[in-house]
Amino acid sequence: MRKTFKLEDLDCANCAAKLEKAISEIDGVTKASVSFIAQKMIVEAEEQDMDKVIAAIPKAAKKAVPDCTVII
Repeated sequence: MRKTFKLEDLDCANCAAKLEKAISEIDGVTKASVSFIAQKMIVEAEEQDMDKVIAAIPKAAKKAVPDCTVII
């Protein structure tokens, strides 16, 4: 299952890479892709894991890139 999230205040490509790495490390995530230019993040996970993944995204994102907000 694939879900797209809008990002606010993602300031640089380095921050996008940090965010992508942090989201990729969440249990259940099979793939995460962050676009600095589009201010979007695509997360892939098994359907049964998606609710758990979505719940974990804000905390992981704030830890990796404190100024960025993930719109869920």
